[in-house]
Amino acid sequence: MIQVSDTARKKIISLMEEDGFNASTDYVRVGVKSGGCSGLSYDLKFDKNKGEDDKIFVDNDITIAVEKKSFLYLAGTILEYSGGLNGKGFVFNNPNATRTCGCGESFSL
Repeated sequence: MIQVSDTARKKIISLMEEDGFNASTDYVRVGVKSGGCSGLSYDLKFDKNKGEDDKIFVDNDITIAVEKKSFLYLAGTILEYSGGLNGKGFVFNNPNATRTCGCGESFSL
């Protein structure tokens, strides 16, 4: 399961509305891809369609779609949002990551 903090929830809803998505019916697609300075990087986007191999989670009124192959890397992750002058944007607090880069956008196991 992937959890969504209150600050991330508010930002997701705002960004989805700006991009023409509906937070109550559409998905936040979270995934993992090769790349980044630590080997794997996070992928976050909005989607109107559920894929055949997706696992679906609902947390804090946000529906999250994760492909099965990415789920193994993301189980237990908390999606947070850090704003302000020193904010990084969306932050993945992933208990499976053994190493992360300074920007927090890539990790390794």
